[in-house]
Amino acid sequence: MLTVKDLLEIKAIDGLKIVAGENGLNNEISIVNIIENPDAFDWLSPNELLLSTGYIYKDNEELQNRIIKEISEINCAGLVIKMKRYFDKLPQNMIDQANKYGLPLLELPFSYTLSKVISIINEKASGRYDLLNRKTLDMHNLFFRITLEGGGIERISSMLSGTINNPIIIVDKDWKLLHYTEHIENKFPLEHCFDLIKNRTVFKREFIESIPQTLSEMKRSIKRIHHLDGMEIKNRILPIVVSKDIYGYIVVWQTVRELNEFDYIILEQASTIMALEMIKAKEIEEVKLRIKNDFFDDLISGKITSNDTLQTLCDLHGLNPNYMYYSIVIHIEPKEVNKNEDIIVGKYRMDNKAKKCEDIIYDSSYKANGEFTCFHRNNRIIILIGKNEDRPSISISEAKLFANELHDSLVTNVKETSFLIGIGKQYKTIKSLHKSFTEANEVIRLMQQVNEKNEVSHFEDYSVYHLLDSNIKDAALEDFFEKCLGNIYDHDKIHGTGYMTTLENYFINNLNLTETSKAMFIHRNTLIYRIERIKEILNTDLKHSEELLRIQIALKIFRILKKNV
Repeated sequence: MLTVKDLLEIKAIDGLKIVAGENGLNNEISIVNIIENPDAFDWLSPNELLLSTGYIYKDNEELQNRIIKEISEINCAGLVIKMKRYFDKLPQNMIDQANKYGLPLLELPFSYTLSKVISIINEKASGRYDLLNRKTLDMHNLFFRITLEGGGIERISSMLSGTINNPIIIVDKDWKLLHYTEHIENKFPLEHCFDLIKNRTVFKREFIESIPQTLSEMKRSIKRIHHLDGMEIKNRILPIVVSKDIYGYIVVWQTVRELNEFDYIILEQASTIMALEMIKAKEIEEVKLRIKNDFFDDLISGKITSNDTLQTLCDLHGLNPNYMYYSIVIHIEPKEVNKNEDIIVGKYRMDNKAKKCEDIIYDSSYKANGEFTCFHRNNRIIILIGKNEDRPSISISEAKLFANELHDSLVTNVKETSFLIGIGKQYKTIKSLHKSFTEANEVIRLMQQVNEKNEVSHFEDYSVYHLLDSNIKDAALEDFFEKCLGNIYDHDKIHGTGYMTTLENYFINNLNLTETSKAMFIHRNTLIYRIERIKEILNTDLKHSEELLRIQIALKIFRILKKNV
């Protein structure tokens, strides 16, 4: 074991003398490093002896004080400054700071090169490395055994916390909590300082944004300060890395004791083991997700025909096959589409937006008053809602009320995006759920086609459109429209009138003149004049039930064929 005191007795660097921080003479030296960069603090480790020419802080008293303070907090062994290059004598403020923190501050004669000093000291310290390597190997084997026994991140975290004697927080790459381990001597319990909910963000945004985003900027552990009720709590953050990918972070809540060189080595080993555990967990989750996705895809497409198979798969994925189910489909449409955007980038962006929508939807799931399942496929979110068969069926108005609340929430929280929501009918068994899903998609298609500016609709709202569009050829529809309302349409085109729109609004408002005039923001007498002109053009009094039905059907056809008529 080599100490700072031992340095003063090495004849090969005769003339080395200590000028401050004698209380740290027994500090152990593990390795020697050069510090000539003020941003290098994140990369330093305990027990490092630092050499410097003083160039970076020769004219900066604030930086001089900061360097002494920072390296003493990291538990570096000491600071050696080469003299007669930038300093004839060391500044008094640096001497005072070194005495204050007990950091050995040494003067190196000008005749020695820094590289030669490093070589001499490392040679003397080599015996200590053998002991450190043996201890490190023992810990590595212990971590590896935990992995082989299937202990997972929980046991690794517990072992790590016990070894470095500090609480540990493990988060994923998005800073969402995976696990944490408290320490019995922690004066600032984690549960009192954070909302420790799994898969939720633990730290505040400003703390997270202070962390380098790329691995090149964060090769080793870095120190960050967490401010808590006027106090500053040191945190050591180490990335959990595989190859060049960051899978998460180990955060040491450094409240029990300072970390030493061995602790940092153990942290790096734990990081590697945790990375392997995360890869394994990720692969398992991906397999589970594929199986689950395949089940949902088969369910909503009606491919599962066996009752026994359906019962088994529903039990496996948490659905009740005896419930009454209906489907809601939400179509996501960005208001601005970048046509030059790469397909992969576009899909990644849409997936992220869909996941955000899912989180918003799940927050409102309790309002569905039933078993709730939500997932997305490309730019559509599929919601499956099941109700106990002993309870009353969901009404159309109830389903639309819930869907409207979802729509309002999505519009409020997801900017620059529009949404169309289609609702299918409720069926008595989950085996018929695919029908409801098909109906919900059909509603969205018809809303887009007829362009009635509805944003939330039930299949029943468009059942007539569906009947006409799905079962009658376009030529027959066009012929029906021409015979019924062709004269009105032609009159609008020739004279620039809006009788088709007036007629549509008239029927939407149940032939009520007052309500129609309000809806169209026109005077009642103006509406009466238009209706009378329509009657003249059509040669009808708009009273006979069969005639009214024909006009209503023709108006639906007008919407279906609007682009082509």
